Amino acid sequence: MFIQAVRFDHSPQLHDMNADVPYDVGARVVVQSRRGLEMARVRGEPHLAPSEPKPMTILRTATPEDLETHEQLVREGEDLKWLARARARSRGLSVKIVSCEFTLDGALLTISYSADERIELGNLVQDLRSHTKAKINFLAVGPREQAMTIGALGACGRENCSSTHLQDFAPVSIRMARDQQLPLNPEKLSGPCGRLLCCLQFEHTMYQELLKELPRKNAKVCHTESGACGKVVKLNPLAGTVDVYTDAGLLAGVKPDELTPWSGNDKNPS
Repeated sequence: MFIQAVRFDHSPQLHDMNADVPYDVGARVVVQSRRGLEMARVRGEPHLAPSEPKPMTILRTATPEDLETHEQLVREGEDLKWLARARARSRGLSVKIVSCEFTLDGALLTISYSADERIELGNLVQDLRSHTKAKINFLAVGPREQAMTIGALGACGRENCSSTHLQDFAPVSIRMARDQQLPLNPEKLSGPCGRLLCCLQFEHTMYQELLKELPRKNAKVCHTESGACGKVVKLNPLAGTVDVYTDAGLLAGVKPDELTPWSGNDKNPS
């Protein structure tokens, strides 16, 4: 028994699955997931399974018939998505239909949606019943899951991280932006999902280490060479310097070893 990682089309997340035989990386395979039969792509090399098996299994390499069925179901799901959106709009439902996905056998249709409050979608099921015989399951998703499913371009000009490589959504706080000396502008700090940029967490640990070597912002310090005393007004962690505002003017790009804490005996910093 082997374990191999696979990826579904609607998410970048990797899932370890049981495999009786090793499969080539990149191969399209049919898997038994929690929802039923689904199409996936192998994304990891095989390794021997531990004693406890995984809950999902790779069944076989996808055949041309499997691929054709999958493409047909993707098209049907796309049509149903637009139909569900139209029906929801006509009923005045405050809901956003994100995606409609069939299992490979067509037995289950999962409709991902988002809503600001609890909403009854039973009438929507009746509207779709004449268009599919599949069992319909509604799945509420958050803003980040929407961005992951739909895909979008980030401020960097590349496809957003949540739909390309992120394996989970780690907490992101405004403190991360402060530590990186970024302007606290919600428009510039938010991703396509409207939440704080996931990429703020990528370099946060490095910035924390760099900031340990610098005095705190607003700290009162004196410049040893000039004797001028003032207040730290800006940190430059990547350059390893700070800017100090004194009565004599701004001292820019000062190294920490050129500064001493203001003892109170020197001229009072402004």
